[in-house]
Amino acid sequence: ELEPSHPGFAPQREPPAQLQPGVSIRNLVKIYHNSSLVAVNGLSLDFYEGQITSFLGHNGAGKTTTMSILTGLLPPTSGTAYILGWDIRSDIDSIRKTMGMCPQHNVLFDILTVEEHVWFYGRLKGLSEERVKAEMEQLIQDTGLPHKRREQTRNLSGGMQRKLSVAIAFVGGSRVVILDEPTAGVDPYSRRSIWELLLKYRKGRTIILSTHYMDEAELLGDRTAIISQGRLCCCGSPLFLKARLGTGYHLTLVKRERFGTVVGLGKPSSVQGLGWVLKSQGTYPGPFSSR
Repeated sequence: ELEPSHPGFAPQREPPAQLQPGVSIRNLVKIYHNSSLVAVNGLSLDFYEGQITSFLGHNGAGKTTTMSILTGLLPPTSGTAYILGWDIRSDIDSIRKTMGMCPQHNVLFDILTVEEHVWFYGRLKGLSEERVKAEMEQLIQDTGLPHKRREQTRNLSGGMQRKLSVAIAFVGGSRVVILDEPTAGVDPYSRRSIWELLLKYRKGRTIILSTHYMDEAELLGDRTAIISQGRLCCCGSPLFLKARLGTGYHLTLVKRERFGTVVGLGKPSSVQGLGWVLKSQGTYPGPFSSR
């Protein structure tokens, strides 16, 4: 069995058989030719309808690049992805009609009001006036912005602007919704409001949520996919990942033979009360470890 540090190690748990993949990524590779940077490295992954999949990884792990490929903003170097059965290489126009996206940075018009934004994007997707009005009322209520509906977005707080950007991704009954770090930089209250919005609108949609917050990934994600350096590290439910990979931490203590000096701790006087450190070397299981 491969060790977790091995680049090919990617424990995954198969989802229930009744779930249908809304997005399927197959051997996706993206290399930026101007720097020879391999941003996505042979990624294969499924995202399922009716679920929120947390796309977890550090900055530069390849989350945004993958999402940009799925939305057609960037072409893949090799490999492909299928969204609702359509191939991103040949059917991107059809894909965009059923997709909503919230990028890392808000794409809002300063002089338009909250309700004008929902109206604009709804009509852009070809909705009738009656349906746009109905969606506008529902989304404004669900985002907690009815008192700001006629306020220009330049006068909104950062949290309110972010909630509006997330809401826009759901306009037009988007069946696939891609959210790139939707809660980054927002206040705790707005963050909680965005969470509630996502959970309410999850049904019947394939939602991909990129984040680097562990608590957010666990709370919102039916499944969590962790990537690093463009590779899939593991994928499954939070419960599966905890059981498979363990919880807690390990503390490794290193000593020198000469008494009184511990590497990184300095003079003997600084380690009084840690005499056991000088007599042992090894691993200390954390308080949350199951081992």
